[in-house]
Amino acid sequence: MLRSATVADIRAAEEPLLAAGVPLMQQAATAVAGAVRADGFDPPASVVLLIGAGNNGGDALWAGSFLAAEGYQVTAYLLAESVHPEGLAALQNAGGQVYRVLSVSGAASGERTPISSRAISAEADGGSPSPPNAAAPNLPTIPFAVASAQAAHANVIIDGILGIGASGALRGVASDLVAAIKGFWGDGASLARGSKPWVIAVDCPSGVVLDGENAGQVPGQVLPADHTITFGAPKPGLELPPASHVVGKLSVLKLGMDVTNQPGELQVDRLLASDAAKLLRAPGPADHKYSRGVVGVVAGTGRYPGAAVLSSAAALQSGAGMVRYLGPAPVTQMVLTAHPEIVAGGGQVQAWVLGPGVPTTISGDPDDGQIDRIRASLSQATGALPGAGGAVPAVVDAGALQTIQKPLPPWVVITPHAGELATLLSAHGVPTKRSEVEANPLAAARKAQKMTGATVVLKGSTTLIVGPDGIVYSQADAPYWLATAGAGDVLSGLIGTMLAARSAEVVADPKLAAQIAAAAVYLHGQAASEVNPGGPVTASAVAQQLPLTIARVLSGS
Repeated sequence: MLRSATVADIRAAEEPLLAAGVPLMQQAATAVAGAVRADGFDPPASVVLLIGAGNNGGDALWAGSFLAAEGYQVTAYLLAESVHPEGLAALQNAGGQVYRVLSVSGAASGERTPISSRAISAEADGGSPSPPNAAAPNLPTIPFAVASAQAAHANVIIDGILGIGASGALRGVASDLVAAIKGFWGDGASLARGSKPWVIAVDCPSGVVLDGENAGQVPGQVLPADHTITFGAPKPGLELPPASHVVGKLSVLKLGMDVTNQPGELQVDRLLASDAAKLLRAPGPADHKYSRGVVGVVAGTGRYPGAAVLSSAAALQSGAGMVRYLGPAPVTQMVLTAHPEIVAGGGQVQAWVLGPGVPTTISGDPDDGQIDRIRASLSQATGALPGAGGAVPAVVDAGALQTIQKPLPPWVVITPHAGELATLLSAHGVPTKRSEVEANPLAAARKAQKMTGATVVLKGSTTLIVGPDGIVYSQADAPYWLATAGAGDVLSGLIGTMLAARSAEVVADPKLAAQIAAAAVYLHGQAASEVNPGGPVTASAVAQQLPLTIARVLSGS
């Protein structure tokens, strides 16, 4: 599991190591230089360093010195008046080129970039920490237009402008340079590798908000990274959208830090394969179809029958002992034709999947009686329906979201996308626009969790799972190709099966539904990545891939 830590937590973990003379900067720089090689770039590839005044700039300068010594073409662009002295000297001694970048107006930047949290350690001579010097003003300058063009056409850019001690957006020449570099290729999101520089961020992409109530925000210009190497532990903002969209691959270098999370601080967790494996329940010799978990599905209408087929397929393919389908006769026939294993009609279930493919009232489309079925099933799930066999978990998606009557127990998992969450909040007295949810997804998801009591799965390229007592998971496991019709229906069926397999435990443990939902999101993303690596996927193909992905995760391979 990747467990986040705040800037204060990281500072506290660094202190004893720095006091003991541990060369943290050298270790960090070695990892950054190693990432250039590991990411597929060999000498004499061109590497541009963007350098600020703090320790991230020092890390990048030292990394550049290692690369220059190996034959890479390394050029450092200094964006602050003062930079790390030993790192600067090391790069120059190794043959790297160093320039101060003139502003757009042609003047040298006089802005000082905030110092990062790590005290600058003079590892080279084993001495005590020393502050940055004023060597930068004595170095040659390079015109802004030339620097931006050369950076935009390098093989690799190493972002060492701001670190974890900085707050707020990039400013001055740094902001202008990043904007100009990005202008050569747009946002870079749709470009193939090799058509733009490979960007490695040191500790964090410069300019994102790392913790606090605005964690995950991107208040100004940021150079989107392809690979972020962070130290000690991930900071919350690196795992939260929209900042998570500019992090790229996230690698964590612990540097020997013993990081302790302080109570009450924002903590974001990200599940990995081993965590998902622990939350799956594989059958044993004493199991039968009922003990493995029966999933009830109320999904689809005559106009939207595909959602019923997809959510039922995902429930089957992810290991349900039985799937019961409730819906209009024509849709039932389609579901049974596609999956003859499914049982039509009601009966005892261990979890419900409610709402995929069911229209909202405002749409004006007929619901074919599904809203009434959803209300009855949700009442049974919450334990409000006498004689129904007790409370069970439920997944509430799409059209079923309009049936929510707060409060709900945490074993009810709601799965809106940003637009649906905005509608839900607005319907319950908190006027919200989709753009507001997208700008601060964590705040919106937390608001919905507090308002409804349910576990919230806010779907997106980074999916947030918010449960009671401050629980936050962030999963970014899926390729962007998964933004396709029916993907949410498959996720609902998968969550339903995983909840059904541990139904009684989920009802008894308020935190377990969030853990299982996060594991399901992980598996969903992995299945999408594996079904057609690097290319388009369909929801049907993802559902068919689930058995293989689950088997791989359970085997630990």
